[in-house]
Amino acid sequence: MHRTSRPARCLTLTLALALAATARAADPAPPPTSPVEPAPPPAAAAPATVLGSYAELNYNRPRRPADAVIDVRRFVLELQHRFDEDTKAVAELEVEHAVSSADDPGEVEVEQAYVERQLGTVWSARAGLLLMPVGLLNENHEPTAYHGVERNFVETAIIPTTWREAGLQATAVLGNGFTVQGGVTTSFDLTKWDATSPEGQASPLGAVHQEGALARARDLAGHLAASWRGVPGLLVGGSAFAGGATQGQPGYPRATVALWDAHARWTPGRLDLSALYARGTVSSTRRLNTPLVGSPVLIPAAFDGWYGQAAYRAWARGEVAATPFLRYERFNTGRSYADLGPGLTPARLPTQGVLTLGVDLCVAAGVVLKADVQRFERGRDQDRLDLGVGWSL
Repeated sequence: MHRTSRPARCLTLTLALALAATARAADPAPPPTSPVEPAPPPAAAAPATVLGSYAELNYNRPRRPADAVIDVRRFVLELQHRFDEDTKAVAELEVEHAVSSADDPGEVEVEQAYVERQLGTVWSARAGLLLMPVGLLNENHEPTAYHGVERNFVETAIIPTTWREAGLQATAVLGNGFTVQGGVTTSFDLTKWDATSPEGQASPLGAVHQEGALARARDLAGHLAASWRGVPGLLVGGSAFAGGATQGQPGYPRATVALWDAHARWTPGRLDLSALYARGTVSSTRRLNTPLVGSPVLIPAAFDGWYGQAAYRAWARGEVAATPFLRYERFNTGRSYADLGPGLTPARLPTQGVLTLGVDLCVAAGVVLKADVQRFERGRDQDRLDLGVGWSL
């Protein structure tokens, strides 16, 4: 998530978190001043270059203690530079799993890298590697911005958070509470599908995303997102993405990947209530899967999931606050498969349900300790205790 010089806040999860994506389109207005206090310095006095960062370290202990792990899940450095009042560049560099080499599990990746230009008071435009405006987490995914040690399954298995594409995007912040984002970007590459790997069942789109790394661009995609904040404390939004996904490669039929979501968040007082539904589809999967018959993981025609979450800031003293939460989610990464004929068509995958109960303890502005337990409806050996620490600045 792009941040200006404001500090990240712990999980009070008020309306400010819902407004974070819009705040990136234009610098926030200065707060009102008291007649007896000096006015804040002009915007030009702010530093032209700002560094930011976030990180999280997690402990996961499933039913088998021998499988317990501690992981530096991610460490991110952000650089923002303002060239003038209307033009800035934003970049984020992420390291996952602490160490990246040919013999280690980690990755080093560019999470964002774009130039933004303000076009008057309503419109702005971006060009570069962009986070897709999909769901509640993809643009706002710091550990201080969501409940629980791990990101929810729907916004990782169905929406491949953190999901970015290279291209162009325009944003309009309208005066009636509406924000609209849309653009043209790269798309997925189904020719990367590995029918022998479980990655496709874990996240169908995560298995074929390109991340701006020598991304094939024969087929492009369009996206559109809209949100409404006309009532204090309420966010209602949705998005749609669609694009070609076989990139004109020989031997592959033309196919389209589509993903849409609808979401809402309401933060009345100490409560934080949120819900989301997402669904993805892939066309031409009968022709795509025919050469893969006999392999363990074929391309699904549809996949979807939803969750509901409730949190309550039960105790607070200064910057220290405790927020228990409860989340229930159901998702299916293989909701349906195209008909390949008797005995050849894969059976739809079972729907997984996960209940997460936990608490987040904000110990300072931008620092959070987390603990939760997760119960899986299928594969009870996956039940686990999670502990985590995260920070964002």
